[in-house]
Amino acid sequence: MTQTIAAKTLSRIYGKGRGWSFSQADFADLARATTINSVFRRLVEEGTIRRVQAGLYDYPRYSELLQQALGPDMFQVANALARKFRWEIQPDGASALNLMGISTQVPAQYVFHSDGPTREYEINQTKLRFKRVATREMKFKHPESAVIVHGLKLLGPEHLDAKTIAKVRDWLPESKRSHVLKDTKTVTQWVRVAIREICKEPVHG
Repeated sequence: MTQTIAAKTLSRIYGKGRGWSFSQADFADLARATTINSVFRRLVEEGTIRRVQAGLYDYPRYSELLQQALGPDMFQVANALARKFRWEIQPDGASALNLMGISTQVPAQYVFHSDGPTREYEINQTKLRFKRVATREMKFKHPESAVIVHGLKLLGPEHLDAKTIAKVRDWLPESKRSHVLKDTKTVTQWVRVAIREICKEPVHG
C-alpha cells in the first residue's frame, strides 16, 4: 500500500513539473500526513525533491548551462504556502514584475497580499512576506492572472512593448492561457488588450 502511495505521490510531483513547490496538504487525498511525510523524507534522501523549509518542498528546477539545481521558484513557494493555509494571495506590483522576469533587479523580498494573517518567511536569504488586506481586493481565481495584472498596472501602458509582452508570454504556461483570459474579462481595457496579445488572442478592443 505504501509503495502505491509513493508511486502516486511521485507521479503527481512529476506531473506538475520542475519548480513546483508543495506541502503535505497537496497530497491529503492520497494518505495520512505521517505516510506522505515518510515518502517526502525518502525522496529528499534520494535527491528527487528538496526541502525548502519545515513542511515545504519543491521539485527543483535544473540549469543545463550551470549544471546545477536553481533556487526555489518564489511564485510556486508562495502558492504552496497559500494552499497549505487556505489563503487567497496576490503579489504586489513590484513582486509581480520580478516573478515574470521583467524587472532585472534582484529583490530583497517578495510581497504578497493575503486574506490570511501577516507573516514573513525567509527562503534562501530572500524574504517572502504576506500582508493582510481586505478580502474584497482578492478577485482572481488563478494566481497567474493576479501576477500579470498587478505587474502590468505597475509598469503602465507607456512602458509596455513587444519585448515585455514576449517575456510575460514565456512566463505564462500555454495550459494556463485560456484560464487567464476568462479570469481577466473585467480588468482595465489596456491591460485586457495586453493579456489578449500575451495569450496570442486576436485584439478586438
